Amino acid sequence: MLTTPEQRAAFLSENYWNNFDFADTSLITKPEITEQAFVDFIDILQETTLPKAETGIKNMLDKSLGGDSLMFEHFVELCEKYLYDPNSPFRREDYFIPVLRYIIDSDSIGELEKIRPQYLLTMALKNRPGEVATNFSFTTDKGKEMSLSDIKAQYTILFFNNPDCADCKRVKALLWEWQDERVKVVAIYPDEDLQMWRAAEYPAAWINGNNHTINKDKSYDLRAIPTLYLLDRDKKVILKDAPVEAILHFFEEQ
Repeated sequence: MLTTPEQRAAFLSENYWNNFDFADTSLITKPEITEQAFVDFIDILQETTLPKAETGIKNMLDKSLGGDSLMFEHFVELCEKYLYDPNSPFRREDYFIPVLRYIIDSDSIGELEKIRPQYLLTMALKNRPGEVATNFSFTTDKGKEMSLSDIKAQYTILFFNNPDCADCKRVKALLWEWQDERVKVVAIYPDEDLQMWRAAEYPAAWINGNNHTINKDKSYDLRAIPTLYLLDRDKKVILKDAPVEAILHFFEEQ
């Protein structure tokens, strides 16, 4: 008997797609059925453990691949749209990683079709929570050469931003107003218009730097700007590509 919400979520995550007709490709053009079902499925996954969620995702991919190749492609697209797109409120990289691994490991999928998933997996596996963030150098607005490992703070917020980006301005304003003596904000401009960057205003307490090669060397997965990371004293990643609200909530809970 399923007596707890966790047990019900685990059961549903593994059996959710049992009655869905993956052979009916007409359902691809009916987002009110297929896409909505997928969104509801993601909601269920949030209520269970990561291993159970991974099992549920694998079951979904098994069934879609066994139903029709077009349906499988559609579900992979839904996974990327909802779990990996930086603008998706549902984004969960830890749910998208098993999708990429499934594609790469499948004998039913051609090698050419695996090239992009392999690249996405390589990027997704960088700077995962619990890992030490990749060290990089930058030049501050005062002309000083520094590296991430030079920062001495209980917590570090890495704020990859562009002064002209509307959401960057929103995030900057929120972090500017919010202060915590345990935290050092390191704002990094990853592009090449240094004149615009130098003209922008940042809080004096922040470390404000630029590194215009960080996008090229792919040491960080900067799919959208702004991108924020929360690091601990040892520069281990606590939150990766997190909304500013999630970072502020972390400190509310401390």
